Amino acid sequence: MKIVLLDAGTLGRDMDVSCFSGLGSFTAYTSTAADEVVERIKDADVIITNKVQLTADVLAHAKNVRLVCITATGYDNVSMAYAKEHGIGVCNVRDYSTDSVVLVTVSLALSLVCHLPVYDRYCKSGAYTASGVHNLLEPVFYELSGKTWGLYGYGSIGKRVAQAAKAFGCEIAVCRRHPADGQTNLTLPELFETSDIISLHTPLNEQTLHSVNRDVLKHAAKKPILINAARGAVVDEEAVACAVESGLLSGFATDVYEGEPMRADSPLRRLAGRDNVLFTPHMAWGAYEARKRLIEEVYRNIEAFLNGETRSRVDCL
Repeated sequence: MKIVLLDAGTLGRDMDVSCFSGLGSFTAYTSTAADEVVERIKDADVIITNKVQLTADVLAHAKNVRLVCITATGYDNVSMAYAKEHGIGVCNVRDYSTDSVVLVTVSLALSLVCHLPVYDRYCKSGAYTASGVHNLLEPVFYELSGKTWGLYGYGSIGKRVAQAAKAFGCEIAVCRRHPADGQTNLTLPELFETSDIISLHTPLNEQTLHSVNRDVLKHAAKKPILINAARGAVVDEEAVACAVESGLLSGFATDVYEGEPMRADSPLRRLAGRDNVLFTPHMAWGAYEARKRLIEEVYRNIEAFLNGETRSRVDCL
């Protein structure tokens, strides 16, 4: 059996992926450009990838492929229609990075709430030394107790962020796709109307694509801080950029982008010099422990497939 890993570099240089050699003939590539994919997968039985696009046209060249393993939870880079039509199994990995994403989400929010980039630069620039004053309290920051933390998406990550927010005394507001009977559920405009901080944790699909758009943002009555820890295309980047520039959003942080890496022409680049904006390079999922769990889970997914089991199969949903 031939196994190929197309983008080992996305897992980090500190990760050992040699375990897959125990399952068959294994080749790992640090990265794979679009014009290299067909050649590298044409004889593969199992394809492992994080972000490489496996469209129907690309998969059509992989005549032997039986399984695609995604080293992530989201699998929007794979043509599920083609996979189902041709009996190709597709596995993802769920809940491996919950702690990591929650850690970064809360860190980004707290950094903006407390204006830490401003105070950090003030000290490092020498301005604090030269001031002759023992402290600086501008810009003003506020405690979180009594504030409302809004969550768009309430899966495992959303629930854990809610727990963290409650520890700071926040009230919790939720917009969820599938509310259970008796659960309070806000519409997305209502969430923006009532929240002081909003973090995004919803999957990307046809319903959530650009769902945080100009029509929703105009309801941001409290000028909230917005944190995107979901998928880049959940937000309309132009609308978000305009909302920050106009003051409709008092802060914005994102770990994800509609094009990754961030495109040179992304509207978000207009915000790069602002103290109330934080960008991170899609790293929220990637704490060391999370990446170790991810590799172990992918191994188990392949092993289960070889044993005729349907572990973590998203093509069966």
